[in-house]
Amino acid sequence: MTLIEEIRSLQKKRNAVILAHNYQPAEVQDLADFTGDSLELARKATDIQADVIVFCGVHFMAETAAILNPGKTVLLPAADAGCPMADMITGDQLRDLKAKHPGAKVLCYVNSTAEIKAESDCCVTSANAVAVAKAFAPDQEIIFVPDRHLGSYTAEKLGRSFILWPGFCPTHARMNERQIQASRSAHPGAPVLVHPECPKPVRDAADAVLSTGGMCRYVLGRAEPAFIIGTETGILHRLQCENPSKTFYPLLEEAVCPNMKKITLEKVLWSLRDMQTVIAVSEPIAFPARRSIEAMLAIH
Repeated sequence: MTLIEEIRSLQKKRNAVILAHNYQPAEVQDLADFTGDSLELARKATDIQADVIVFCGVHFMAETAAILNPGKTVLLPAADAGCPMADMITGDQLRDLKAKHPGAKVLCYVNSTAEIKAESDCCVTSANAVAVAKAFAPDQEIIFVPDRHLGSYTAEKLGRSFILWPGFCPTHARMNERQIQASRSAHPGAPVLVHPECPKPVRDAADAVLSTGGMCRYVLGRAEPAFIIGTETGILHRLQCENPSKTFYPLLEEAVCPNMKKITLEKVLWSLRDMQTVIAVSEPIAFPARRSIEAMLAIH
């Protein structure tokens, strides 16, 4: 029996569904029942009939699935797959910030811990941050955590000013406008698509600023034969699968999130075999965190 056959057999036995983020290794994306960006995965997690969810991503993503599915078992095949950005703010730090701005509403990027979601009024993803923030009154003071780059992008799009926490994604922070200039020279005519987690100079130099799901939709609707992609390189696999006649160049070859690459086919197998690692969120945190996620989904 092959490795894939073993996984499928255990998946059937456990009545499990396998979800994967766009940044996962190619073979994990191919294995998954559903692959998407954070918003697509959050929506999918609200409509799962299986008993077990194997989440191929990082810890905060599995937490989100657990929050939205309190009666199901959520497994994270790599227990040490964390997120540096999510770890850049603690519950105490957010509570202190809220105390300094008692009238403010808190928008938290879904790339955050369950505790941060529980302290927030509404979650956002890179795909819907602008739409969600737009739902708040123009004069409403807003705290945006933890990503200063997505926060500044969202505020700019709305012509507003947010109170930004100084967090960031180390992978996207490595990108710069000089790389865009070099890529344009090497691949004339190829549109440059970047993620809103990129610093402002990179966003300003790009042709479009999009979530990974947004990049996939953008490419499908364009006639250009080649694209320069400014985000974690895992998305290139999905883009190539969906657009076999087009060519995709990474803005930065080294834009690889080590945590996203910790999950392997073997770890998915072991996860199903041993029912490990179970990700659970205590109800005192899960209840308010669920409210902030559902508030997001209700808006967009």
